[in-house]
Amino acid sequence: MRKLVAQTFITLDGVMEAPDKWQFPNELFGDDAAAYCLDAYETAGGLLLGRVTYEEFAGFWPTQGDDDPFAKRINELPKYVVTRTLKTLAWGPAEAINEIPAGVAKLKEGNGGDVLIVGSAQVVNGLAEAGLIDEYQLFVHPIIVGRGKRLFDPGLTPTLYTLAETKTFGTGIIALTYRYKGKAALG
Repeated sequence: MRKLVAQTFITLDGVMEAPDKWQFPNELFGDDAAAYCLDAYETAGGLLLGRVTYEEFAGFWPTQGDDDPFAKRINELPKYVVTRTLKTLAWGPAEAINEIPAGVAKLKEGNGGDVLIVGSAQVVNGLAEAGLIDEYQLFVHPIIVGRGKRLFDPGLTPTLYTLAETKTFGTGIIALTYRYKGKAALG
């Protein structure tokens, strides 16, 4: 069975997507953080993307040369796209997943490496509520932006995770890896 791994960049205040660009430019991300991030792509068996993330990536990554290791790997990985509206998926190899969470649960049952979710906040929240995310890889950036889409929507069912790994990088970014432990009974 494949693991479903959500990898995302977040701010200290939990924002993963903001109206203004907050994410460090590549030169401030650092070679050490980039290499660590790339490792997840190298071991992944596919990418799970929401429609918006897929369209953004499809407009950028195919135009990058294979001399960029991220571009080479992202372009060759199978993409599983959560969409009910896209009729064609030109950037591939790609396959549409129309049913959430059932389609993703079936994807996890398949063979191959782990499936990496990149960005795709709405998809992450839906799969978190269904208990399908096995691991979070959070790249916490040392910045507070004060507004924007948070990683988790209010009202999610309490769930426990175990801290599996931490890694600190030269720019102050911290990578935190959490693995699913189970639903939590609070109160």
